[in-house]
Formats: sequence, C-alpha cells, structure tokens
Amino acid sequence: MYSAGFSWGELVETVLKVAAAFALSFPIAWEREQSTRVMGLRTFPLVAVASCAYVLMAIAVVGADADPQARIIQGLMGGIGFIGGGAILKEGVNVRGTATAASVWSTGALGGCVAYGLYDIAVVLSVVNYLILRVLPPP
Repeated sequence: MYSAGFSWGELVETVLKVAAAFALSFPIAWEREQSTRVMGLRTFPLVAVASCAYVLMAIAVVGADADPQARIIQGLMGGIGFIGGGAILKEGVNVRGTATAASVWSTGALGGCVAYGLYDIAVVLSVVNYLILRVLPPP
C-alpha cells in the first residue's frame, strides 16, 4: 500500500523498472522506426514506461488486491488499444498498420509485466514481438 514517506530504495527500484521497460521496448521501437512506420522510437518506449508507471502506482495505492489490480489492467488494455488504433489506416481495400497497432498493445503488456516483476514474460514479449516484425514478411 501507499506510504507517505520517501524511500531511496523504492525510488531506485522504480527507476530500474522504468528503465527496464524502456530498454525492452526499444528493439520494437527501433524496428518500427526503421520500417518508416507512423509510430517508432518515441511512441513505443512511452507506452511501455507509462504502462509500467500505472501498474506501479496501482500496486502502491491498492496493494495486492486482485479486483482493483484487474480494473487497472483492464483500463490499460483499452487505453493502449485506442492508441494503437490510431496506427491503422484504410486505403481503399487495403488496411495498413495492424502490426504496429498490435505491437503497441504488446508493448503496453511488456511495461505492465516489468512493473509486476515478471521479467521473463517481458523479455519473451520483447523478443517475440521484434522477431515477428523483423522476420515474418508483411502481407
């Protein structure tokens, strides 16, 4: 739960988690930037660190209670989906940006995982997302 006092230990832990969210989102951001997509080096790290921060804030304020935590995650999923939706463009019968939109959503999950200390899941999300974008050919 939230404590009114300042703690250097908590500050260092928060900085490390936000830095990890940034670092794990960077390969995805770099790939999107190199592919000249609408979203790239600024958007993906911002989504990851903001998701991490919202989850850290939720942990501090509501503690480990599952119901409030679930509502925070639900709100993040919807909000990030809305941001990702901005990357989807329809041009006649062609639709572009779905991979970028899905990557934004995945990057939000990555940030949440880091906040919860689920680094194994965050690393897997980062690697799999990057490889899908880099290795699989676009349609």
